[in-house]
Amino acid sequence: MFKKVSTVCILGLYTVFCSAQQVRPSKSSEIYREIKTLKQLPKVLYLAAHPDDENTGLLSWLINDQNVETGYLSLTRGDGGQNLLGTEQGAALGLIRTHELLEARKLDGAQQFFTRAIDFGFSKNTTDTFKQWNIDNITADVVWVIRKFRPDVIICRFPPTAAAGHGQHAASAVVAEKAFKLAGDKTAFPDQLKYVNTWQPKRVLWNTFRFGGVNTTDENQLKVTVGQYDAQLGMGYGELAGLSRSLHKSQGAGTQSVAGIRTEYFAHVAGEPAKTTLFDGVMKTWTSQGNADIDQSLDKIISAFNFNNPDQSLPALLALRKKVMTLKDADLKTDKIKSLDHIILSCAGFMGEVVTNQAEAVAGDHYNFRLNLISRASNPVVLENVKWLSQSESFNRKLSKDSLITIQHDIQIPADAALTEPYWLAKPPVNAATFSVPNDTLVGLPEAESPLNVLLDLKIGSEDFQVKLPLSFKKLDPVRGDVVEALRIVPALELKFTQPLYVAKENEDLHLSLNVKVNSNKPYNKGILNLMYNGERLGETTINSVKGKDFTVDYMIPKTKLATINSSRLPLDANFVADGVTYNKKQLLIQYPHLPSLQYFAPATATVMKGDIQAKVKKVGYVEGAGDFIPDFLRIAGIQVDVLKDEDFYGNIGESTGTGSQNKLSQYDAIVLGVRANNTEKKLGRWMPFLWSYVKAGGNLVMQYNTNQDTTVDQLGMYNFSVANKRVTEENAAVTFLNPNHKLLNFPNKITADDFKGWVQERGAYFPAQWDAAYEPLFEMHDTDEEPLKGSTLYAQYGKGNFIYTPLAFFRQLPAGNVGAARLFFNFLSAQKN
Repeated sequence: MFKKVSTVCILGLYTVFCSAQQVRPSKSSEIYREIKTLKQLPKVLYLAAHPDDENTGLLSWLINDQNVETGYLSLTRGDGGQNLLGTEQGAALGLIRTHELLEARKLDGAQQFFTRAIDFGFSKNTTDTFKQWNIDNITADVVWVIRKFRPDVIICRFPPTAAAGHGQHAASAVVAEKAFKLAGDKTAFPDQLKYVNTWQPKRVLWNTFRFGGVNTTDENQLKVTVGQYDAQLGMGYGELAGLSRSLHKSQGAGTQSVAGIRTEYFAHVAGEPAKTTLFDGVMKTWTSQGNADIDQSLDKIISAFNFNNPDQSLPALLALRKKVMTLKDADLKTDKIKSLDHIILSCAGFMGEVVTNQAEAVAGDHYNFRLNLISRASNPVVLENVKWLSQSESFNRKLSKDSLITIQHDIQIPADAALTEPYWLAKPPVNAATFSVPNDTLVGLPEAESPLNVLLDLKIGSEDFQVKLPLSFKKLDPVRGDVVEALRIVPALELKFTQPLYVAKENEDLHLSLNVKVNSNKPYNKGILNLMYNGERLGETTINSVKGKDFTVDYMIPKTKLATINSSRLPLDANFVADGVTYNKKQLLIQYPHLPSLQYFAPATATVMKGDIQAKVKKVGYVEGAGDFIPDFLRIAGIQVDVLKDEDFYGNIGESTGTGSQNKLSQYDAIVLGVRANNTEKKLGRWMPFLWSYVKAGGNLVMQYNTNQDTTVDQLGMYNFSVANKRVTEENAAVTFLNPNHKLLNFPNKITADDFKGWVQERGAYFPAQWDAAYEPLFEMHDTDEEPLKGSTLYAQYGKGNFIYTPLAFFRQLPAGNVGAARLFFNFLSAQKN
């Protein structure tokens, strides 16, 4: 590994918020903390497996109380989790969770790192985890981050044992200790040494915990008191931690902001044991490093700091910069100069941005940009030169105090500009557990630095500074005010199937549509739009005179052609060829209020589900839970789906009798509860009696999995059953049919072992642990070397109707186009028709 050079990204590794679209000054209280942090030499790297694994209370204390640079290394981006906000799963969810972590870091002040590991879902131990993750590759990534960040102390959130509660959690501890031992070894991953030096941290600790009924703390362990009140923050560190953790909104990780002190416990893992503090034996000050004059200068700056006029510190800070520039330790100098330059620009009250009115741009096209600059310092900041991507312009202009200047400039986006997308999604993954990174030196970064920047040469006092301003988009939102985001580079032409899945019905032609979106004013005199399957052209359309318009093209695949394809899952792709260029990308845009707009691209593909898929239902009611694709899937299959609301339950007669509700619900052949509906739909407690009445009168109720966290109702079924954290994580685990003649396995589709082939990620989660004798379990399954589980689907008749509880992972299988899972799910929906 590490065979490509990227100087920009190496310099930018510690810039946590690489995508920041403006250079803005920190608040004076933040500047003050940054100066105090500049005085401290120790660093801490906190390490765990997923976003929201980190102990935000400890991070907040380390940064704001101890003024120690601290980073959180999450091995994964949380791709395997569930999404409470929408339908995004997999890589899209990982992108959301990456930016939720970055938003959290903006609050607590920590830096953020990742490896190339993909969160492939729950695993039960390290053996299972390392069947998926290559331990040497993940260790290399952790060594790289250690060598770049150079922490003195590494703190693990989890142990390498079953107490971690998750195989990936335990694996993070295994990798941490292994990387600790190799980071200082010149023979380990020598390709990295082209860019970094070896680094040996002092120790590795495990931040022990009390989670639920598990208590791994001990009074003989090293103890630290955290959570103290910070007057500059106006809250305690535990309160700040609650705000930070609550930004993991896709996971429903809202956390109380708890005031008051508490004790954190630490067990020794490797290196030199700590006896009294986390930093025993660590070089803490500039004086201990042989630079007492830097310590003395910083003491004076801190003592004289004026919160109302931070620019008064500029002369002393500029003098300090000259001293730091003479350091012989190149790594330390680079690190501290970067921090010091940010402090100086903040004290100068400097703001800079380069913005346009358009959110999207096409390579090769021209756009008008505005360079906005302002300084609030009494001693002027001088704008000497501006480099507009490829052309330079001299100014030698003083920025008058608190006076905004705006410079208009036409900028052509380079013809070879890359599409705006996360670097780890730019290429297909190496495998299901490892991202492909186009440049190894990007490893560790939460996201890559923008490649499109206007460069400013500034002079403050006698010191020269270079500032990068990324090309950005700015708009006034009537609710949010100014919104400044990255300028997104998009293809000149995009393709997208009008739906991601199609269900091919037996003995019928398949009709599908392709949407073409034109983003450029460049005209295409003639283009060929191709529909492909497995390298074979299934359809071709000639498009003449394409310019600045979107259009849709319909295709028909004859039933005779479908009959010749011996597969139940047909991946289709499309491309548009014009002027010698092939376009085959679709944009995926994610927009939530708590995040910036997130963009990535995927091939223009769709999946056709082909097989004997029978459904005997026409109309389904759906209670939304955590976001999943099932309502869309049912509509694609030709079933009417109504998302149920309050009025659907209470009807016109009133809540007291339930008669009106029963009459309205009776129109549905089946009612489905979305995944985790009992965790997300707070009205479910009022609705459940109506649902039970619906079943008793002859309805068919299908309930998907729920967890025991933040539940709305205690009793989910008409007869009691209890949900536990029991799951089958092996997607190919053998399935035993407990009653092959059961109606749910025979109508309208005959279910066999073949219907459980090709499942993805897992069989299911949160199986019932105990249930009333009125329930009949349908299947038995288990992971390797574990006891059989029978709770994957429970069936009970209640009155004239049917109740089915199934924690099988239909929400993952149906978007993946799994025909067997669809056949089984349709059987559940059709139970009352049998």
